[in-house]
Amino acid sequence: MLDADLKVQLKAYLEKITRPVQLSAALDDSGKSQEMQALLDDLVLLSDKITLVEHRGGDVRTPSFAVTRPGEDLGIRFAGIPLGHEFTSLVLALLHVGGHPSKAGAELIEQIGRLEGEHAFETYISLSCQNCPDVVQALNLMAVLNPNIRHVTIDGALFQDEVERREVMSVPTVYRNGEVFGQGRMGVEEILAKLDTGAAAREAARIDARAPFDVLIVGGGPAGAAAAVYAARKGIRTGIAAERFGGQVLDTLGIENFISVPETEGPKMAAQLEQHVRQYEVDIMNLQRAEALLPGPDYTTVKLANGASLKGRTVILSTGARWRQMNVPGEEQYRNKGVAYCPHCDGPLFKGKRVAVIGGGNSGVEAAIDLAGIVRHVTLIEFDAKLRADEVLQRKLHSLGNVTVITSGQTTEVLGDGQRVTGLVYKDRAGGDAHRLELEGVFVQIGLLPNTEWLKGTVALSPRGEIEVDAHGRTSLPGVFAAGDATTTPYKQIVIAMGEGSKAALSAFDHLIRTTAPAETDSIAA
Repeated sequence: MLDADLKVQLKAYLEKITRPVQLSAALDDSGKSQEMQALLDDLVLLSDKITLVEHRGGDVRTPSFAVTRPGEDLGIRFAGIPLGHEFTSLVLALLHVGGHPSKAGAELIEQIGRLEGEHAFETYISLSCQNCPDVVQALNLMAVLNPNIRHVTIDGALFQDEVERREVMSVPTVYRNGEVFGQGRMGVEEILAKLDTGAAAREAARIDARAPFDVLIVGGGPAGAAAAVYAARKGIRTGIAAERFGGQVLDTLGIENFISVPETEGPKMAAQLEQHVRQYEVDIMNLQRAEALLPGPDYTTVKLANGASLKGRTVILSTGARWRQMNVPGEEQYRNKGVAYCPHCDGPLFKGKRVAVIGGGNSGVEAAIDLAGIVRHVTLIEFDAKLRADEVLQRKLHSLGNVTVITSGQTTEVLGDGQRVTGLVYKDRAGGDAHRLELEGVFVQIGLLPNTEWLKGTVALSPRGEIEVDAHGRTSLPGVFAAGDATTTPYKQIVIAMGEGSKAALSAFDHLIRTTAPAETDSIAA
């Protein structure tokens, strides 16, 4: 099942197991059960601390297997074969059940252990989803640390009937005790914030007590991470408040143009960014959304959504961008009910169905090509009179027999039956006629919007809402700098954002040494 090189690497990881691990498999005579059996047999051969027991029938999903300890009933189960993006989830489950400690902080572990009540989680995933592993790994860890928590990871492509019955149309989708708990990427902190109602207030109080920073960075994508590293290396007090560390990189599948790294994946790069920042004395405040920027004579204040405030002698704005929406009737109503923005994540849920891709740039054409291998038919709709994607992508697109390309098409409405998408309406911009398409999914790929609404009336913004910056990353406010996709800097690329973030940090340091004495170095507030 596993190739020789992967077995060698995996064996080295499994040597970290200190306690016996038991794999309890529910199998039948299907081909998928045979694949699962092969995977589990490989695991047993790679570690003398792993054993396998099998059973047929019962009331659990088949094929599936639990990761537990002999004589115990830990709450981790994989309903599906956790390869692809979920292979790391399997390895971590084996390590944590096997006694290897997690990297979670002591306070977080204690908070998980204090949770009361019964929590039965089910997470629907696809093996091509780069957002799903964060959720799976977080809930698996919680199940190891708290006996009241159970978690089943369900491959939606394998349990298609169940996906249809529950009308799951976006991954990851998480159920708790039979009810929808959340959709999209979530880490341990986000999950705990939803379960522990007092956690947000406690965190807000801790943040509010922070002393002013020399450099306060808002946003944790490539620009923010680079700014944090450059600022911290100057020996000045540095803090970074991010709604989600990694930013849009977390939603990027393949990265092949980051110089010196021929190929990587977004979530992996995001983890490396955070790991690099944490090597320095940077106060990272994750899951914090900024709501207002208040200039002052000595400090600039950033007010957060949880009511807390942070102060900085200088501030670097690196809030990035998000997927642009069509803003047509039905889009928001059917979001995650057929309207999707990540073809890699949600594409497998539309196997054998009809879908549309909105947008004829590189991202739209790439999405149509990928989806064509999964779905019955793809209709690509481009607003302009011609596609804007690279010629090599267009040639590949036009070679596919189950793709229709419509240019000069303006989507005007997403249609549905109240539960899910049933079609869309588009207008022929050349002739003015309206047309209706019957389909089950709409993938929107029409570019990005800067996350700057909260800055209107405070710093100068371009007509597109981008923060106006000069060659040094300075904004219209003294002591406030900006970098990355939220700014007027052209070409929204990871490598450019990192360079601009580094430049902004150097400019902020130059501003500090010319205008103020650095804040006294004191311990970072807990």
